[in-house]
Amino acid sequence: MTDKALRLGTRRSKLAMAQSGQVAEAVSQVTGRPVELVEITTYGDVSREHLAQIGGTGVFVAALREALLRGEVDFAVHSLKDLPTAQPDELVLAAVPQREDPRDVIVARDDLKFTDLPNGARIGTGAPRRMAQLNAYARAHGLEIETVPIRGNVDTRIGYVRKGELDAVVLAAAGLNRIGRSDEVTDFLSVDTVLPAPGQGALAVECTAENADLIAALGELDAPFTRAAVTAERSLLAALEAGCSAPWARWPTFPALGSAGAGDPRPTGRLSRKCACAASSAPPTAPRWCSCPPPVPCPRRRTRRWRSVANSPPTCLPRARPV
Repeated sequence: MTDKALRLGTRRSKLAMAQSGQVAEAVSQVTGRPVELVEITTYGDVSREHLAQIGGTGVFVAALREALLRGEVDFAVHSLKDLPTAQPDELVLAAVPQREDPRDVIVARDDLKFTDLPNGARIGTGAPRRMAQLNAYARAHGLEIETVPIRGNVDTRIGYVRKGELDAVVLAAAGLNRIGRSDEVTDFLSVDTVLPAPGQGALAVECTAENADLIAALGELDAPFTRAAVTAERSLLAALEAGCSAPWARWPTFPALGSAGAGDPRPTGRLSRKCACAASSAPPTAPRWCSCPPPVPCPRRRTRRWRSVANSPPTCLPRARPV
């Protein structure tokens, strides 16, 4: 095998560089080859418009994919929630590594939890999904909050709180964990309160479809149950043609047949669009393989039934069907 360095395409942000660095180390261990990071600026990085205004879907990945197709990098690492649901024929999602904590978190002034924020508290987030769910929770519990649209990296967003411009901001637990800043979290939002975005907490490792050797090597990083979970999440997202401007969230769960990483769904055999049937404030767990039962409806309303291919480890993927 050649000792030539593999080129990993990544966005320039501190978070992107951190998670790409973790993947680079894993790939180097698998292949025995050095991996160098190639920094690429995407349209989403330079635009100051809100994601809903610029379309959202693909703005953080298009430049990376173009670099792959031009041969400027060998593979790329994306935050999976940024990926469009349509996969180009020329590219392959070679690996979905073990998922990080998919929950959203609060970073608030005075170490306050979400439910301790005063009436009229101003909470910053750029996601319509988070805004809709936080406002719904507040109304249901007699709270008054104001959600404020913001953009920027982690430092910028937390800076709004430190400067007193906002009472709190909502961020992804996975991102703070990956850059070593989880100690700044003042509250974890359970999936009962705010369901995560499809693919949140997961990474996508992508390369060209013609590079069979690299696909096989990157496949060593794949976590089958994480892939099954995010495939389920993204399949319904694709069916509804929902993007960043839609307040859409979902969380799949699977039968309890084992255990896997902390970022995967809790094993219950159900899937809901807004209700998280067996969710808790702890990071969910999941089995290593899936032998799913016949379709089981969620006990709450606004649900879809799900079916999977039984007895097909390790790539048993849930399949949606209409209610």
